[in-house]
Amino acid sequence: MHFIYIFPCVLCQILNHKRLQGLETWLKATNTKLTQVNGQRKYGGPPDVWDGPTPAAHSEVFISQIPREVYEDVLIPLFSSVGPLWEFRLMMNFSGQNRGFAYAKYSSSEVAAHAIHLLHGHMVEPGFFLSVQCSMEKRHLCIGNLPAATRKENLLQVMCALVDGVKKVSLKPGPGIDEVSAIVAFTSHYTASMAKKILVEVFKRQFALTLSVKWQSSESSSNYEPLPPHKTAKSLASPWKMLPRLLLNAPRTSVSPPCLAQAPSTPPGFCRAVGETAAPPCSPSLEQLVAASPTMLLQRLCEATRLGQPLYEMYYSHVGRDRFLYFTYTVRVPGITVPFRGLVMVLPGHTATSTLEKAQQAVALQVLMTVYFTGQETL
Repeated sequence: MHFIYIFPCVLCQILNHKRLQGLETWLKATNTKLTQVNGQRKYGGPPDVWDGPTPAAHSEVFISQIPREVYEDVLIPLFSSVGPLWEFRLMMNFSGQNRGFAYAKYSSSEVAAHAIHLLHGHMVEPGFFLSVQCSMEKRHLCIGNLPAATRKENLLQVMCALVDGVKKVSLKPGPGIDEVSAIVAFTSHYTASMAKKILVEVFKRQFALTLSVKWQSSESSSNYEPLPPHKTAKSLASPWKMLPRLLLNAPRTSVSPPCLAQAPSTPPGFCRAVGETAAPPCSPSLEQLVAASPTMLLQRLCEATRLGQPLYEMYYSHVGRDRFLYFTYTVRVPGITVPFRGLVMVLPGHTATSTLEKAQQAVALQVLMTVYFTGQETL
């Protein structure tokens, strides 16, 4: 597999190395473990020494107005002085500076309220006063404009394949006769917020559906009654009937193509999620596509059809306001005349290499989804 990339340095901000050295010294002295998870650095969740139950709702506080060069060696001891921390998350820039806010989760809502009482307005450095508020911890999204025949259990499968942390899906009637809305519960506010950032784009790109995604208050996200059967689903074109000509017209060989290259009579993917007949067992599901390594899956598909090894060309574009890194790409497959082009976004990894690996996986997945779901026209 060939891989070409252009990735200019974006670590242009100067860090306070004395502060960083202080953090490293504290980590070693206290044997504290921090984990980099996308755009945040996390302690605990729970820590190794935790022996209590998982905290209930309203046990987390939101901390803002943090100086950019103040790190966990100052913040964790400060907030631990109120009570044991179940988790502490400091939001980080790709440059290594913090983004000015963090979340601290305690054992109970009572301890969290005590932390707000004691530490709101605390002067962490001369002239810098912390703001400590109750975290909203929103964990529910309302997804609107779904086809009326959407089935709860199948939508749940699709959501679990696309984003992390999906816990439960409920349906309710939409504003129009051809629409329903889904209330999706997540395991945490973080997983819900990550899903909120990408779901509109993913559904539009992969399923040609324009959805609305907004926060839903937990109080109004209880189970809904089954929808009346008289509504009819919006027409969804079969992704298999829309497979690109460039793949189906590729030279045939004596090697049997994988199931991905065959056209079943009924479409898989989201068409199955809205109530149509399930695809034959040999067809790979959306979950299988996402669970496997997309780069390896694309490579094996090209090998099985003797199209040649894919060549990746990736170019760093910009950093979005949401801190996602954007890459444009071109993927050329020798046996296919027309290259695949597009744009992907990923959260920064711990290193430049890991960031590029994440971007390449995202590119390969988008190419696979293009072949699997969104061809240019019906044959």
